[in-house]
Amino acid sequence: MLEDYLPWIIVGAVVGAVVLGSILALRRASGSTARLRRRRSRPSRDQFGSGSRNTDLKRAAVVINPTKFADLPMIRERITSTCHAAGWGDPLFYETTVADPGTGQARSAVAEGASVVCSLGGDGTVRAVARALIGTETPLGILPAGTGNLLARNLDLPVALDEAVGAALSGRNRRIDVGELVIGEIDAQGESVDGGELVTEHFLVMGGMGLDALIMGGTNEVLKQRVGWAAYLLTGVKHLVSPEFRTQLRLDSEPEFKRRARAVVIGNCGRLLGGLVLMPDARVDDGKLDVVIASPRGFVGWAPVIARVLTRRRKGHATLDHKVCAEVRVRVDRPLPVQVDGDVVGEATEINASLRPAALTVRVPIA
Repeated sequence: MLEDYLPWIIVGAVVGAVVLGSILALRRASGSTARLRRRRSRPSRDQFGSGSRNTDLKRAAVVINPTKFADLPMIRERITSTCHAAGWGDPLFYETTVADPGTGQARSAVAEGASVVCSLGGDGTVRAVARALIGTETPLGILPAGTGNLLARNLDLPVALDEAVGAALSGRNRRIDVGELVIGEIDAQGESVDGGELVTEHFLVMGGMGLDALIMGGTNEVLKQRVGWAAYLLTGVKHLVSPEFRTQLRLDSEPEFKRRARAVVIGNCGRLLGGLVLMPDARVDDGKLDVVIASPRGFVGWAPVIARVLTRRRKGHATLDHKVCAEVRVRVDRPLPVQVDGDVVGEATEINASLRPAALTVRVPIA
């Protein structure tokens, strides 16, 4: 009888929403649309006498998402004090804008000779700053200030501001992989099939298409400001039984296979919020991509998905299939939203993901 299964259905729906909420806690670190103000991107040095003292010392650059802080001058003062205590000069400060969430500012910091370029915001700000540092020798320092801070958690970085600044200044360099996502249909030579423009995005944590991006784009901005990542949980409950889509996947040079799915997630690392792990064997420096294909049917169908996330089982069930590869092509039967590190970047019927091994240097604490 349906009544006999009703409690399990309810429990499965709630826990499933929690899992999805954790996956989708990669917030748009460029800030809420309601709170963003267009600002000029510039180094903010004069406030602390920058340019007139400690000119021979190493200097850090900090790219700040200003919407994350109510008292930005106090944050700058704390960072400056920590730099001075470590024997560094006055830091260079830059602020993100609507038009540029951090990439241009990071490039300016490199041009000005910063010894380390730090992102101060969520995962979106980290991704934007990292884009300018990919393939360079300039290290990225991560100062977490978002809701998810998933890359920082996967690297076991401190989340307290003073400790994070200290790690960025005096930590060791670690090379990590960078995921590259090409949005649009391409041929064997890497050219667009229909002649249209191909969009290339980079991700440090996860990218994908389907349910995760649908919830990411459909979560109310005001609600996110009030309750944080729990807003994704509420939206997730509403979309747990969203329509399936048909997908064709090709991993490396293996034969293409077909599935019905609700989401395809491509990960560079696998740890989520609350100690949950979506991809148990994923590492940021293993030279591999992890692909999860989620295909639950109805509320009851989420039960095996939840079980495999909680028990950290990597393979063994069609509702949450886990693959490992160097490259993956995903084709779907209709345009679906695509997200990279929590930012919805548009809709597509095909994405092609690959890996740039050891392409980014990140500062991590000395063990």
